[in-house]
Amino acid sequence: MSRFERFSVSIFGIAHYWNRIATEEMREHGLKGTYALYLLTLFSAGEDITAARLCELTQRDKADVSRAVSLFQEKGFVEAYGENRYRAPIKLTAKGKRIALKVRQKADSALKTAGEGLSEEMRLNMYKSLEIISKNLREMCDERESPDGEPKQKKRF
Repeated sequence: MSRFERFSVSIFGIAHYWNRIATEEMREHGLKGTYALYLLTLFSAGEDITAARLCELTQRDKADVSRAVSLFQEKGFVEAYGENRYRAPIKLTAKGKRIALKVRQKADSALKTAGEGLSEEMRLNMYKSLEIISKNLREMCDERESPDGEPKQKKRF
C-alpha cells in the first residue's frame, strides 16, 4: 500500500468510525453526529464564542455551523441569537451543557478504547503529527486561492 493510500485509508477510517459513534450519541437528541463537534467545541471554549469563531475552530463551513446552531437553539441547547447572528455570542444553556458533558464523556471513553496499546509518548507524537499535516495541507490549499476565494493559478502539489 502506498503512503498516500495508507494515510487516506487511516484518516477516512477514523472519521468514519468516529462519525458512527457520534451519530449514535447525538441521535437520541435528534441531531446529526457531525454536530457533536460543534457542541463539544462550544463546551470546551470556556467562554461564549461566535459562529464565526466556531467555524474557525472546527474548520467547517459557515452554512453548516449556522444550521447546527439554529437547531441547537430550537432544542434549547443554546440561548437565542441577537440581531447579528454570525457575530453574536453563542451561549450554551444548562441543558446544552448537560448534553455536551454527556457527549464529551462518550468521546473520552471512545478515545480511551481506540487508543489502547498507545503509550503517552506515541499519543502525543500522533496528535502533533496530525496537527502539522493539517497545517501544511491548509497552507497548500490557501496558496491556491486568492483573498476573494477565487482560484489562483493552479499550482502543482
